[in-house]
Amino acid sequence: MKPIPLTKTKKMLHFKIFLLFLLSINVTAQEKKETYLFSEDISTNFEKDKTLPRFQVAATNFSISGYYKLALETWDKQFENDFSKKRTISKEDSIYFKTFNPVNAKEYIIDRSKNERIILINEAHNNSRHRVFTTSLLQDLYNNGYRFLGLEALWENLNDKGYPVLESGFYTKESQFGNLIKEATAIGFTVFGYESTSKTRDGGKTREIEQAENIVKLMKENPDSKFLIHCGYEHIVEGTPGIKTWEKAMAGRIIEMTGINPLTIDQTNYSEKGTPILNSPYIEMVNLDYPVIMVNNENQTFNGDKDNPKKIDCCIIHPVTKYKNNRPDWLSLSNERKTVTIKKSKIKEYPALVMAYRINEYENNGIPADIIEISNRDEKTNLILKKGQYKILIKNKNYKISSEFEQSVK
Repeated sequence: MKPIPLTKTKKMLHFKIFLLFLLSINVTAQEKKETYLFSEDISTNFEKDKTLPRFQVAATNFSISGYYKLALETWDKQFENDFSKKRTISKEDSIYFKTFNPVNAKEYIIDRSKNERIILINEAHNNSRHRVFTTSLLQDLYNNGYRFLGLEALWENLNDKGYPVLESGFYTKESQFGNLIKEATAIGFTVFGYESTSKTRDGGKTREIEQAENIVKLMKENPDSKFLIHCGYEHIVEGTPGIKTWEKAMAGRIIEMTGINPLTIDQTNYSEKGTPILNSPYIEMVNLDYPVIMVNNENQTFNGDKDNPKKIDCCIIHPVTKYKNNRPDWLSLSNERKTVTIKKSKIKEYPALVMAYRINEYENNGIPADIIEISNRDEKTNLILKKGQYKILIKNKNYKISSEFEQSVK
């Protein structure tokens, strides 16, 4: 099902809110504050905030600090949603959807990647699940010849350390984004940022052009290499985007500049919402426990309702998250990661903020591989980490380190 249609006025309002949000990011980046917060503190800041982008700010802060569900719930509140009515689709759209069959999304992308030069996959900036899915593609894409990973969120290219730091970007401070970058560099990808530096105020048109130019420049310098681009929302649109002032999105500009038709993959339209009643009916119709791409007998992919203009190649339909000890099931990365329980003897007071850093990264302003809040002694929750050696930091309510120790994950 398509998102609730917005009038031109509402679309421009949401775009202006996003611009205000970007401004708030710049202001926040200049302030020396705690990056990872207790949920209560994020909620308190949200209640005090009376600015237009407060929902986006709070949702993003929840995401960065590891509160997946709260991030989704807060994001939903900024729109004029009716939380009492279940989403529906027309009979025509239901019949049309049933002409497609579910195919494992990862397997489909990896197979199709063999014949592509560039793949664009998007994310919702408050949804860490999308970053985990992209992470799951990396090794197989590398095996198929992909060597460059472009990230909209990366402010500057990585240094010799091979891992992101707090100064690398805003969204990249979130643990699963940090893990995406770390995994890519460990595999052998060249990770680069391509964001526009233009201050031109033309509704985003110059930004889309410069983003494409930065990517195309590297493509021309590396004609035998394949590229994976991880970006936000509508930047993957090949046709006319919803924000008309762009004229063309970044994907459309790449086509214009190179003549190459990228594989464009959407993750945002059919992901779960914070409130289940707002979920797309297509998620329930698929009813599988893994992400799928819908493909019909003519090998055509589903990319929206029947009357939806075909602006992208395919949409991933993610299943509803299942939780174990309050942690999303997809964090395990198909069981590549292990669950790690923190001994109660290590926690001196509650609530506690527990962060796991790869060895030597905390001292260099690195990004935690995982972060959890433990509210009380009886709460059952755990870190989810790849095999390796970690430095565990535990902070109290005043953000003072109350305990630190090394933890081996085997």
